[in-house]
Amino acid sequence: MAGINIWQLLIIAVIVVLLFGTNKLRSLGSDLGASIKGFKKAIGDEDQNKTDKTENTTASKDADFEQKNIAEKKTDSSEQSENKNKEQV
Repeated sequence: MAGINIWQLLIIAVIVVLLFGTNKLRSLGSDLGASIKGFKKAIGDEDQNKTDKTENTTASKDADFEQKNIAEKKTDSSEQSENKNKEQV
């Protein structure tokens, strides 16, 4: 028999509990769980930041501007100049 059976695992568990105590093992387990949770959150935040950055770069490349005809530009500029003249008066 080359493997570890259930009785050997139980003996090891009893020795570990006797050496460290249940309170120490409980705090060790909660600390380990908190560190894993923090690690997962950091990985998730990093992934979210990468997706936000890629969305921002694609959005800036695909900017949507209205195109106006030359006639529309002339009327817009003439309206603006009329508004300025009215404000001055």
